[in-house]
Amino acid sequence: MKKIFLTGASSGIGLAIANQLCADGHEVWGTSRDLKRIPSVSRLHPVFLDLGDASSVRASFAGALAEAAYFDVVINNAGSGHFDPAASVAHEVLAVQFQTLVLSQIELCQLALEAMRARGSGLIINVSSLASRLPIPFMSGYNAAKAAMAAFTMTLQLELRDSQVHVVDLQPADIATRFNDSISRSKQSDDPLVAATWEIVDRNMRNAPPPELVARRVSTLVRESNPPPRVTVGSSFQALIAPLIFRFLPQRVGIWGLRKYYRL
Repeated sequence: MKKIFLTGASSGIGLAIANQLCADGHEVWGTSRDLKRIPSVSRLHPVFLDLGDASSVRASFAGALAEAAYFDVVINNAGSGHFDPAASVAHEVLAVQFQTLVLSQIELCQLALEAMRARGSGLIINVSSLASRLPIPFMSGYNAAKAAMAAFTMTLQLELRDSQVHVVDLQPADIATRFNDSISRSKQSDDPLVAATWEIVDRNMRNAPPPELVARRVSTLVRESNPPPRVTVGSSFQALIAPLIFRFLPQRVGIWGLRKYYRL
């Protein structure tokens, strides 16, 4: 049994992870901005956390840590999205994306590292996104924030070479959740080109594998003594074939391929 701190445990991938880890016998402290949305599950402890509020991170983690005494695993999962043209996306939208997906998650990493290094072991799983490598059109802030978090994670991996604290960059491809229902969209998203792309993005998510696929992979990572530094989860094409192809293609060809994929 391990003690695990998990952000975004009330829906989507986070909820699936919480259910899987509790079923595995672990104790999970799961966060949400609305504690009523966290289900009543044995071994799942609700924790209030608003990643959009910089002051909330330290208080929430400290309170959960005091209750748990220690955490073997910390999972940075919670997130948010937007859908706007990059050329005109509002500064306020970008600020929310970076506060939620980068700054608050970096602070949680630092808090977790401080506690784990004192104990001499631990695992941090940062859920970034395949979008950090293969950007989604009209989600520039989300893409950039996820790429920033992936780069921060790799920096930690470089610096923690001799540490028994492991850090994993978990990159889901499209996963069938209700994430798109909460995405912020400006009036410019009514533009015919933007709207047509949205239909493709939304259809891809509806037809994607369920979040339980990610949860099962997290379950495996939690049990591993030496987990891999980066893991991609999703359909065979998105998670395996596409990243391999784009890794060796010239940038010009890669952009052409993504335009064709999204019919731009």
